[in-house]
Amino acid sequence: MLKPVDPPPGAGPERPVGELIHQLIDDAKAYANAELALLKAIAAQKGRALVLPAALLGVAFLCSLAGISALALGVVMSLAWVLGPLLAGIVGLLVFSAIAGGLGWVAAKRLRNLL
Repeated sequence: MLKPVDPPPGAGPERPVGELIHQLIDDAKAYANAELALLKAIAAQKGRALVLPAALLGVAFLCSLAGISALALGVVMSLAWVLGPLLAGIVGLLVFSAIAGGLGWVAAKRLRNLL
């Protein structure tokens, strides 16, 4: 025949439901705070890891901007021999504005397709 299970040593009388619910709420708060601390630590670590690549990307952007400016200056200066400085500047403005507008149009079209 089966023997009844003895209560574990040190187990006192049953605790009231209110006390159990209070302990459950405290444990849930502690768990939520621990999860938030973990998420903050992960985000901080990823943020520190992204600082150098972001800085390098910013420097690369500035260098490419300088290269495009040099190209635009070269185009305008080479047209200045034929058209004169003012007209060459206007033609250069129109050419690079058309390129920028075309790239912006393609980007907007692709964004509309994604959304």
